[in-house]
Amino acid sequence: MSVAKLSEQLVDAGNKVTVFTTTANGKYELAIEPNKPTLVDGVWVTYFKRITKDHSHFSPGLLIKLWRDVRGFDIVHIHAWWNLVSVFSAFIALVRKVPVVISPRGTLSDYSFQNKNSAVKSLIHNFLGKSLLKRSYLHATSVAEKKALLNIIKPIELFDIANFVKIAQQPASKKSPGPILKLLFLSRIEEKKGLDVLLQALPRLSIPYHLTIAGHGDENYISILKNIAHYNHSDTNISWIGFQNENKFDVFSDHDLLVLPSYNENFGNVIIESLSTGTPVLISEHVGLADYVTENNLGWICQTTPQSVSDIINDIATNGMDKLANITISAPEIIHRDFDDDQLIKKYIDMYQQIIDNG
Repeated sequence: MSVAKLSEQLVDAGNKVTVFTTTANGKYELAIEPNKPTLVDGVWVTYFKRITKDHSHFSPGLLIKLWRDVRGFDIVHIHAWWNLVSVFSAFIALVRKVPVVISPRGTLSDYSFQNKNSAVKSLIHNFLGKSLLKRSYLHATSVAEKKALLNIIKPIELFDIANFVKIAQQPASKKSPGPILKLLFLSRIEEKKGLDVLLQALPRLSIPYHLTIAGHGDENYISILKNIAHYNHSDTNISWIGFQNENKFDVFSDHDLLVLPSYNENFGNVIIESLSTGTPVLISEHVGLADYVTENNLGWICQTTPQSVSDIINDIATNGMDKLANITISAPEIIHRDFDDDQLIKKYIDMYQQIIDNG
């Protein structure tokens, strides 16, 4: 969503944007004609078939097209890392002497090196990735991600610009919390999001609560999480409502507190979305926006342990209701101030111009 909105805002500001991507749609393929430029929300997008169905997304057609056309562009902006499209696209652009800016978007951190396919990642990094990253510009979406990137690589330059996030334009009227504290987890359901920590914290809560879990993920992993809830006798206090899209701002507004105890999160769009509706947040110290939430007094920061999560929720229910109410009032204005589209697109255009000026 952030990449799409960035592209759309660049076009609206008078820039020419071309997107090369694959037909990847999870394990399946998008039902769209490949190799043909398609106008999507004002942006020209060409989809290329991939020959691998996993996260490597190897697409010879995309790479051949990029080799042929890349010198017609001022900059190549690559989003994510650790897949054959990203790595080989960086290689092609640099060989063809076109500047590259890479937005790892959470895929380049100590956590990512240690989690899933760590041996393969280490091999790619040492054989090719490190050299490409040193010759590129990097874009971080938070101060925390910037620090994490600098621990791994020293690029030509590193920029720190927040994600584009679709926010609630007019926050719905929120009711004061009732006798049951309404908790919300809204995110992809995967290991790094820390939902297991939240579920293990529930038996430690000393106040009436109900948890809504919104999102989708691997069914086997979801079954494991549901077993945790059943074993803890908390499943009767949980609603699993699946992926939410058009009505997600209504879901935020209908809850008292968003909880995201992620083990690693470079930014956290859902945090900005929630706050734009006036719903406060409880997030882990490993979330990129933790400093922002603290500085603006928009919620609470926890450790990734059940005890830490439960202690803070219990304290909110007993001592933090005034703060909860104050955040509900103040958060939407702060988010609209800091995540204004016009301000953000100027920062991105300035980044591109600086890279072009550097030759």
